[in-house]
Amino acid sequence: MTQKKITIQDIAKTANVSKSTVSRVLNDTTAVKEDKKQAVLEAMKKLDFQPNIFARGLAGGSTMALGIVTQNIGSPFYDSVTQGIVSELVGTNYSPIFVDGQWDQDVTRAGIRTLIARQVDGLIVVGGYLSEDTLKEIRDDKPIVVVARNMESWEGSCIYVDNEKGGYEATKYLIDCGHKQIAHITGIVDHQDSIDRLNGYKRALDEADIAFDENLIYEGDFNGQSGVLAIESFLMQKRQFSALFAANDEMAFGARLALYRKGIRVPEDVSIIGFDNQPDSAYMTPPLTTMAQPSSEMGRCAARALISVLKNESFDIPKFNADMVIRESVKQVR
Repeated sequence: MTQKKITIQDIAKTANVSKSTVSRVLNDTTAVKEDKKQAVLEAMKKLDFQPNIFARGLAGGSTMALGIVTQNIGSPFYDSVTQGIVSELVGTNYSPIFVDGQWDQDVTRAGIRTLIARQVDGLIVVGGYLSEDTLKEIRDDKPIVVVARNMESWEGSCIYVDNEKGGYEATKYLIDCGHKQIAHITGIVDHQDSIDRLNGYKRALDEADIAFDENLIYEGDFNGQSGVLAIESFLMQKRQFSALFAANDEMAFGARLALYRKGIRVPEDVSIIGFDNQPDSAYMTPPLTTMAQPSSEMGRCAARALISVLKNESFDIPKFNADMVIRESVKQVR
């Protein structure tokens, strides 16, 4: 037997109020006297009424859904950003719909097309490779906020940390601890975060009058395995270094493992500093000194910014910096 569909008229009759009063309570558009509001809510509960949020949104020109485009759902950094978005949306009536771009432009574009077909109200794009022109074309159709990426022409719509400054401070800390032969494992070579962190590394060396050595640079890909391969490459080529700056914690973990396998102690023989402050960095042996990104707060900020855009309200995006977390993986040398 098919269950009868509950209508606004049914609720109004049960609550002894007008249909317009029920509508105002459902849509939360106009203030309703508390006694009438409670009568409507009790009637909804009694009748086991479940409002169709999607249909209600369409009636108001909105689906109350936001599309979230990430690049690696399994990454601790991207997970932290998306968790920040989710937590900020609690109580807003907006629901997130996620797609994973998998660091592939075609996959990312396909995911965005799917989200737009689902009639999301706006998009939050976390990282990725899509060109500014492509994103601009999408923005002409849907409001967009970009996280973990700095695009100068998108001032007010990008949420990011100063990666050049973070790379500089990480390297300078190693220099201040007495290190002069400092290796660096980059992230994906054409990724802006990698470029900025490498530039920060170079600036710190330059200020300390330490010559930049291409032989101490290894092109990684943000994955732990590239940290392992970097150390194997340096050692096979007999590169001399007393410290290592990895462009993210995942690669620092891989580097630590490779050093352990070769009997090279951290930090007694080689000091390591990472970037991101992933939760596991505190439990590496020894605990990893790293640059902490406020990833969760960046996600929360993105959600607030997009909702403000949808409400035609102004929103000032704050500047975010990576802060050093000093643990035990760096040794002071004479």
